[in-house]
Amino acid sequence: MKQQAITRAFRHAWDGISVFFRHDRNGRIHLAAAILVLLAGWYFSVSAVEWCILCLCVALVIGLEMMNHALEKLCNMVHEEWHPVVKVIKDVSAGAVLVASVISLITGLIIFLPKLQSIL
Repeated sequence: MKQQAITRAFRHAWDGISVFFRHDRNGRIHLAAAILVLLAGWYFSVSAVEWCILCLCVALVIGLEMMNHALEKLCNMVHEEWHPVVKVIKDVSAGAVLVASVISLITGLIIFLPKLQSIL
């Protein structure tokens, strides 16, 4: 099998990102939240360490949401009708996104609340 060119691999990855944000409502919600977080980071001049933490949180939540989307599509293709195992797969993958989102929210509050308090 011929190894695909790196540019082609990046093109496929970009296509996946594009499809995800065009067709996944939760993905667009997370993207909007990520943009707000990054704008807040810029506005409050967060430190380099805080930037790293915020970027990791954004990447974790969006990456898990993308995996959740992919798993849901795969499950729907494999079983069009309701199936108990498919339900578990979908629930667990959604739960992973929820855990990452809650921890990211807490992290954001730890970073931004002191900065908000200082201007009030």
